[in-house]
Amino acid sequence: MNSTSNFLIFTVPLTLCAHELAQQFYHLQSDSNKGKQIYFNTLAVYAVNFYLNCLGIETDLEASDSWNPCLQPLANNADLLVKNVGKLECRPVLPEEQLCKVPEEVMSDRIGYVAVKLDSALTEAQLLGFVPSVVESEIPIHNLQSLEELLEVISPLKSELTLNNVVLLRQWLDDIFDRGWEKVSELFDSTPAELGWSYRRLETGVKRGKLLHLGRQETVEEIALLVGLRPTQLPELNITVEVYPTGDATHLPRDLQLMVLDEDGETVMQAIAKSTKNIQLEFSGEEGESFSVKLSLNNCIITEDFII
Repeated sequence: MNSTSNFLIFTVPLTLCAHELAQQFYHLQSDSNKGKQIYFNTLAVYAVNFYLNCLGIETDLEASDSWNPCLQPLANNADLLVKNVGKLECRPVLPEEQLCKVPEEVMSDRIGYVAVKLDSALTEAQLLGFVPSVVESEIPIHNLQSLEELLEVISPLKSELTLNNVVLLRQWLDDIFDRGWEKVSELFDSTPAELGWSYRRLETGVKRGKLLHLGRQETVEEIALLVGLRPTQLPELNITVEVYPTGDATHLPRDLQLMVLDEDGETVMQAIAKSTKNIQLEFSGEEGESFSVKLSLNNCIITEDFII
């Protein structure tokens, strides 16, 4: 088995909101030990939910047993319902523990188990790794699989949903647009000067935009992602990818990262906002080729997939 030091460990800040939820569930219990168990479970579920939402994976906290005050006293549940997939168990691991403990009542009816280590001050949670199934009540930390394995388990189960989210760019030239991609003029109260310049360069092509929300729950930033498509010398097409601030903001969020990935998921272009009003990347591709646009801010990641 791989050691957890050999792959990514994702860290989630445990915000005031997370603790308020945990406190709320805690105070509903007459047994303080049960209340503490539910408190830790709530923080673990919160952390995994944050991670999956940052990756664009839809969850349903309200439909999870761990979020139901009526069901919390009945079993040691730390489940999170992943929409169109199933229940993922999010087990808390305390600072001094080297084992992830799995109660007998949750050893079935799960698509997998994520170990979530809470620090001593309960200010951060680390997603240590994942296993798809369990036969023992204790999982050694060094036996955990990478979080990448978790995504590979989830993705095939929601493949239909994923395929529906791939943007077919070539159709834009025929005035067929994917859901959520709007006319650029509809995204801004007033058109940025830099955008007017890029529009003049577009000429015979087409450009559409989408509003995205990035960041931690207390400081969510809204930005506009624009993608343009222009025929050049067939079979090549020119692609532009741009990001702009929205509303009253005049500059992009500091440290916002914009990346273009090839069909193998490798980064081929990248830019980071410091004190910039916008970011613009330009490249060419042929019909049938695929690429992805990845945006990252404060540990929150959004990826949009395209086929030319």
